[in-house]
Amino acid sequence: MTESGGRPVETICVMGLGYVGLPTAAVFAVNGFRVIGVDLRQEVVESVNTAGLASGEIGLKTLVQAAVNSGNLRAQLEPQAADAFIIAVPTPMREDHVADLSYVEGAARSILPYLSKGNLVILESTSPPGTTDGMLTRILSESGLLPKQDLSVAYCAERVLPGRILAELVENDRVIGGVDQESGHRAAAMYRRVVEGNIVVTSATMAEVVKLIENAYRDVNIAFANEVARISRQWGVDGRDAIRLANRHPRVDILHPGPGVGGHCIPVDPWFLVQHSPNLAKLVQVAREVNDAMPAWVAERTLMEVRGVRDPKISVWGVAYKANVDDARETPALPVIRALEAEGARVSAVDFHVSGFQYPLDDLLTSVTGADCILLLTDHREFALVEPGSVRERMRTRIVFDTRGCLRHRQWEKHGFRVVTL
Repeated sequence: MTESGGRPVETICVMGLGYVGLPTAAVFAVNGFRVIGVDLRQEVVESVNTAGLASGEIGLKTLVQAAVNSGNLRAQLEPQAADAFIIAVPTPMREDHVADLSYVEGAARSILPYLSKGNLVILESTSPPGTTDGMLTRILSESGLLPKQDLSVAYCAERVLPGRILAELVENDRVIGGVDQESGHRAAAMYRRVVEGNIVVTSATMAEVVKLIENAYRDVNIAFANEVARISRQWGVDGRDAIRLANRHPRVDILHPGPGVGGHCIPVDPWFLVQHSPNLAKLVQVAREVNDAMPAWVAERTLMEVRGVRDPKISVWGVAYKANVDDARETPALPVIRALEAEGARVSAVDFHVSGFQYPLDDLLTSVTGADCILLLTDHREFALVEPGSVRERMRTRIVFDTRGCLRHRQWEKHGFRVVTL
């Protein structure tokens, strides 16, 4: 696998073994590359090397076991020399909505002593435009090796969905951007060993912009759906039904409303566009504000439904940010719970997938006992299977607020519940 001017890539050092870095390392390892996975957390390193990691991601544990047992994957706390380096560390957002690139900077500086002429360095972390051909290349130059001359540098963000990460790492198309043409083609040659989707080579900055606008598009669409839901309520119609009927138009494809937007990507990435173009990215910023306001609106609606009930208890169903995953990053459930408690409501939350949440979690029957309202925030498949009769007698007041359109409303109404939708 040699591109002009570059050495063959046989060994890859993956910086960061999080929800993208570890699957990426494992996929490359089972495809014949020797992979060194690096993480600052001792417990992560040990869990990878013993293949004992606990993960709700389908197939990940089995894939890591295969990679480790083949001898192609091992994890450690420090980087080492390799032919290629992949940086897959978090890029969180600061309170002022500016990207925190300290993890990327730290990872880049940590590989400086191990770089050699002909290396390929790839940034996978979602970053503001200009990061790869700016901050990253400046840091790498401190090694004495110059990007575009001695080093190939590229950007290749993931396009994966929690719950389908392994499949989408392989099947999805990739947009790979190089700081120069040779860098882009070298990176593409490496990814073609593991990716079945199409690979498009462009500039690093273009690839960074593409990643951000993909998630900003979805955020704007969701914000529109949320506004439709709120407007429809004023007219006494169901917003989800209105959207479903509108989507019968051949050129209309509105997403579903919900209690807010969670996960690491959609609530964060659009702000990276606003960060650099605040006077131009007005629609993106408004969409973010609409979606960020939904948890408070859902909490307010919930409290309206239990108005007059003394010492109300809310049974919150689901704290993961999306259905059937164990991922609660940036979940709207947390601000909903905090808003409810700030107004004096008691909250008992339950989730069949999430563990280690920032708020105590109960089992289903404990959560509904004495409750006045079931507030469904995550459409896990298990919730759709709950029989209303199994919880009816345990509740003090029979109200269900289904923000996801998950439950069989007629069945709940037959059991004496008042069903409220978003």
